Amino acid sequence: MPNKSLYFITDAHLGAGNDSLQRERELCALLDHIKDDAATVVFLGDMFDFWFTYRYVVPKGHVRLLGKMAEMSDAGIELHFFIGNHDMWLFDYLKDEVGAIMHNDPDTLEFDGKRFLIGHGDGLGHLDRRYDFIRRIFRCRLNQRLFALLPSGLTFGIAHNWSNSSRKSHIKKNPKIFEYQGDDREGIIIFCKQMLAKKHYDYCVFGHRHTPIVKDDCLPNCTYVNVGDWLLHRNYAVYTGGSLTLHDLLLESPITNAR
Repeated sequence: MPNKSLYFITDAHLGAGNDSLQRERELCALLDHIKDDAATVVFLGDMFDFWFTYRYVVPKGHVRLLGKMAEMSDAGIELHFFIGNHDMWLFDYLKDEVGAIMHNDPDTLEFDGKRFLIGHGDGLGHLDRRYDFIRRIFRCRLNQRLFALLPSGLTFGIAHNWSNSSRKSHIKKNPKIFEYQGDDREGIIIFCKQMLAKKHYDYCVFGHRHTPIVKDDCLPNCTYVNVGDWLLHRNYAVYTGGSLTLHDLLLESPITNAR
């Protein structure tokens, strides 16, 4: 679409923290602000701190975001949703209810003549074998069916406790976990290098790391962007007019390239 833009948003973790409702309102305000300019909006996963799609029951909350997504889709804006490690059990809910195009794994998107490699980012590079094992368990269809048999009050209690304790444990083990760890210690970078060895991409855009950063020196002839989050920051990225910029609504100016 001529004169339209491509937007990226990630890791709102709605449902986590005491400010979840405020974050959701701020996020919807951004979506309302960009809706006239956006051709495509890509949600990079973990927009919800936990979600499980039941057959007849819709999880409580998040109605503002869901309504805004439906409004944008009805207006002809293309929505993409890459499932994260916290909302991997969305299944087809957003496809059926708001018309989002769902992605279970990293995928390619072409926009304005540029090729984007896009994904959430968890489990890439295989630096954490323990998490690789847990991820396979969570994605197993049989385990998902068994989990669905439990009462929703119990499942959401288990999930939110797991999420909160896991986040605190990781921060305690590595207080700098949300800082860039180096090209050889970032699983997403390792994965992108492997993909770039097979095909050219102009941009690699991911979430998961909660680390807002733009780097054009870690990948061959390609710019790496981690969009950051909507939990610790208020980040979004936009590709328009031939360039991609990363923004934080808490800052006055765009986040520039890091070297």
